[in-house]
Amino acid sequence: MTEAEAHIAAIEPAARRAEAERLDTIFREVTGFKPKLWSGRMIGYGQYDYTYETGHSGKFLATGFAAAKRQISIYILPGYTAFPDITARLGKHRHGKSCFYFTRLDDADEAALRELIRAGLDDLATRWPITPT
Repeated sequence: MTEAEAHIAAIEPAARRAEAERLDTIFREVTGFKPKLWSGRMIGYGQYDYTYETGHSGKFLATGFAAAKRQISIYILPGYTAFPDITARLGKHRHGKSCFYFTRLDDADEAALRELIRAGLDDLATRWPITPT
């Protein structure tokens, strides 16, 4: 069992763990990548290497999620594009620049979520190289 799979298996309560397992399936299917645990709580699929004009560089997850007790966070990175046509169909959510927050996964329209994950990865790939994790 990988570190990411162990993290998902340990999520409580059981209902949130079931949502995380469903998200893992969705992300694997959409991205074709295996999960990796980032920062002890984020499940990432793929990674990108970046270097800013300032010279700062690093690696970060290309897309992924975190399942906490209060909410699920979906990461569509790095948030350059808003995708209003997709987010209008996404269901009940809140969002920041590169995160979408759901109280329950059932609040999300799965087809729109899949489309958003793919669109986010495609947009990211026009700016930085994406590799499997």
